[in-house]
Amino acid sequence: MREMSLLSNANGAESGYLDGQLLVAMPGMVDERFARAVIYICAHSIEGAMGIVLNRPAANVSVPDLLVQLEIIPDLERILLPQKVGRMQVLIGGPVETSRGFVLHSSDFHIAQSTLLIDDSVCLTATVDILRAIARGDGPENAILALGYAGWGAGQLENEIQANGWLNCPADAELIFNSSAELRYDLALRRIGIDPAMLSMEAGHA
Repeated sequence: MREMSLLSNANGAESGYLDGQLLVAMPGMVDERFARAVIYICAHSIEGAMGIVLNRPAANVSVPDLLVQLEIIPDLERILLPQKVGRMQVLIGGPVETSRGFVLHSSDFHIAQSTLLIDDSVCLTATVDILRAIARGDGPENAILALGYAGWGAGQLENEIQANGWLNCPADAELIFNSSAELRYDLALRRIGIDPAMLSMEAGHA
């Protein structure tokens, strides 16, 4: 896994790449860091891929706390934040650059040269400007904050999929923004048409 440019989106729907798709870890996933992981692929090209893990909540971390730590707002002003800022999910987005924040958000917000449009309803922005906008109350309607990301070098993700490490399926904004992180693995499997209980039973007999 390695770092790659966030703006190397290759229009996956047209090119055969997986931009805007969900990766769902198979029960036999070798890498323990991604056991039962659901990953939203933000960019995928011949150079590699990057995505955000959607079902690893960050323990004891909140967006208001982070806004204070980053000195975007003083501590005394946290009570003035819009209510939805306190409800915004914070996730462990992957093992790469875990001290850096990545915001997946609805497409009603855009920062020139900084926001990556992944599909019609989901964007990614990784600059502090989006956190300032969220603190002011004029950020995106829907957003989640991820600390770190998952990254693959050229051909690595394709090899993992061929080795039956991952399933993939289309993503949608409802699953990303309006579901509980703890339920996303089962929800993603059901979108593929797989009963999570049956998958677990089959894995036990492998």
